[in-house]
Amino acid sequence: MAESGYSHTFPAIRGVQAGQVFYVAMCPLKIVPKIFIFNEHEVPPELRAQRSLNKARIPEIASYLLENPDNYILSALTSSIDATDVDFQPYEKTGHQGNMGVLSIPMDARILINDGQHRRAAIEQALKENPVIGHDNVPVLFFIDAGLIRSQQMFADLNKYAVRPGQSLGTLYDHRDPTSELARHIAMHCTAFQGLVEMEKSNISNRSVKLFTLSGIKHASRALLKKTNSAKVSEEERELALEFWETVAAQLPDWKRAKERTVAASELRENYIHAYGIALHALAIAGAELIKAHPEDWKSRIQKISQIDWSRSNSQLWEGRAMNHGRISKARVNVLLTSNLIKQHLELPLKPEEWELESERKNERSN
Repeated sequence: MAESGYSHTFPAIRGVQAGQVFYVAMCPLKIVPKIFIFNEHEVPPELRAQRSLNKARIPEIASYLLENPDNYILSALTSSIDATDVDFQPYEKTGHQGNMGVLSIPMDARILINDGQHRRAAIEQALKENPVIGHDNVPVLFFIDAGLIRSQQMFADLNKYAVRPGQSLGTLYDHRDPTSELARHIAMHCTAFQGLVEMEKSNISNRSVKLFTLSGIKHASRALLKKTNSAKVSEEERELALEFWETVAAQLPDWKRAKERTVAASELRENYIHAYGIALHALAIAGAELIKAHPEDWKSRIQKISQIDWSRSNSQLWEGRAMNHGRISKARVNVLLTSNLIKQHLELPLKPEEWELESERKNERSN
């Protein structure tokens, strides 16, 4: 028992992993900042069991909690207790109830987070703006600390096999982000894209029959409508985006050939720039300017993109623009340079910073 005689108590379930006892408990959010320690400023990395706190992530997670008080989910925190006098009182001595009971942790024990420090910091920030969520719970895994080496190994093990879902799969399953919903709508209702969109992966293999990724459609459509992340999309904007992509596709018959399987998608990727996400993004950037400058007749004007030589073999046109050393590049500068070319074909003026990019490309190619 703690020297002070006081303990934190939690309803908990006892379990065993690799011969080590651990506990799963429900912890009210309001006490999370009080009992979990993360002292990155006081302890150097070699004496810690966690990574440095990335403070840029905290407001994003906190906003998620505050904006979705009735519909959020927090995964479990994983922690280590550096005390040996942790007490577990089971409800029953035998049977399944023997692993369910009350966990008591001395208040003067140090409880270090092995996984979830950003969630902890975000919870603390969110509580300041909305204390009501403090009555909610987050599951916590408590391990009895066997020393710093084990805590550090726990962190390494927890993150070794963690894989973030691809952007396309995240877009497919994200029902909070209006631009993700926009991408799904376009992928399913734009006749030019139907059957050609990779819905899970963010990269397309050479053998794939798909031509574009769902995440690529999302980023391009955001650029078309000039939307930031999670910005609302009106019904009118959604229909404009759908109309834009249908009109663009009508000027690029190779997309239709890929859909009809009269040409392999891999063959298009091997030979044409327009079979890549960079073309979608660049077309959207130029399209946004075209619609703004010519809201009444942008459809007829966009037909000029059919006159562009999209062949990858035209290195004079595409090297240093959509390609670097013969390889397609998705870098921001390459997207903008590709957009510049499209804008010039659409007879749209370039901005000063766009002319600067053109000058830099010209200088690089002359050296």
